[in-house]
Amino acid sequence: MTPKKTAPGPAAALADEPEVRQALAEADRAAVAGVVSEHPASPLAWAELADLADSEGRPLEAYAFAAASAELARAQLATAGWQPGTAVPWADEPNRAYLRALDTQRRAAEALGLADQAARLADELRSADAEAPARIASEFTPTQLITIVPAEQPAEGER
Repeated sequence: MTPKKTAPGPAAALADEPEVRQALAEADRAAVAGVVSEHPASPLAWAELADLADSEGRPLEAYAFAAASAELARAQLATAGWQPGTAVPWADEPNRAYLRALDTQRRAAEALGLADQAARLADELRSADAEAPARIASEFTPTQLITIVPAEQPAEGER
């Protein structure tokens, strides 16, 4: 550290939203838009709606919902002292809404053919937390569908 540089302060973080987390935990897919309506300033609610649209193959909506989430998150982070390009650590769970929104918006931009926008969003995500893309890929896979095959009933004589 040189004399002109100061020690970095704590990383900025989004506010925890326990009421939004609870509402989302209790909501089915059809009710997520209602959670957003009840909590329109929540980056987390918008990120969930964006992931839902992405998982349903609706890139236009996913892009728009993720953009809303990311913008709300940036404003909240800026109020907490954050500046673009500084860390927004995945380890702080509320920050995941912002990081997930960036990744969902990036995927939607790619699907829409917006390569420059997708690259900018990927850069923003990496600068916020270099490990976030891998964490999102391993923990949040909204487009991965798992087929559930019911177990066969045993034959009458096998019971």
